[in-house]
Amino acid sequence: MFNFFAFLNRPAPSGNAFPKWANAVPWKALVALLFVGTAVTAGVTYYATPEYFNRGYTPDQPVAFDHSLHVGQLGMDCRYCHTFVEKSGTSSVPSTNTCWNCHSVVKKDWPTIAPIRESIESGKPIEWVKVHKLPDYVYFNHAVHVNRGVSCVECHGQVNEMKVVGQAKSLSMSFCLDCHRNPEEHVRPLDKVFDLNWKAASPEAQVEMGTRFVHDWKINPPQSCSGCHR
Repeated sequence: MFNFFAFLNRPAPSGNAFPKWANAVPWKALVALLFVGTAVTAGVTYYATPEYFNRGYTPDQPVAFDHSLHVGQLGMDCRYCHTFVEKSGTSSVPSTNTCWNCHSVVKKDWPTIAPIRESIESGKPIEWVKVHKLPDYVYFNHAVHVNRGVSCVECHGQVNEMKVVGQAKSLSMSFCLDCHRNPEEHVRPLDKVFDLNWKAASPEAQVEMGTRFVHDWKINPPQSCSGCHR
């Protein structure tokens, strides 16, 4: 029969109950946790960013609007569809009537134009899929940038060469700050803002010209948090 009291009063075992190598386990575990924590932090920093998640996002649209045709070949001005971009904080999405102004005459019976015809007949707007999305806590004013020589291509890439518009730049905070810290590398003559093929003769010429514009137009982009987070 098991004697419980004798078990409690048994002499303590002599020596260490654990092997000697067990003394190093806590330190090894700590070092392993540090390595794992560093790897996870580095992975999140690199991958959980707009550069990784958003850049390259190219959704299908309800109407197959080819920018490379309309802008690149036909030479349509961005402002015809994206009206008030020079005066408004946002770049408007074209209404069906904007599309129908041309396509009521040009290729109006083509199958690819069917969603436009249906929208005109029903009065229901075309549900375009938003491509360039900024968080709600980010303030961005299109008019301010456009009127200080920042072209569409600086944020949206060569849209005039895209069959389907996708997000070409990360639009991350570091992306914006790089431009705000060095605006002379990005601003151009005001009459070239909507000329998406225009480029300075050389990087040196861009900086020289841009530096002059920054001075003459008193460009001073904010770099503090309150500049973009309001």
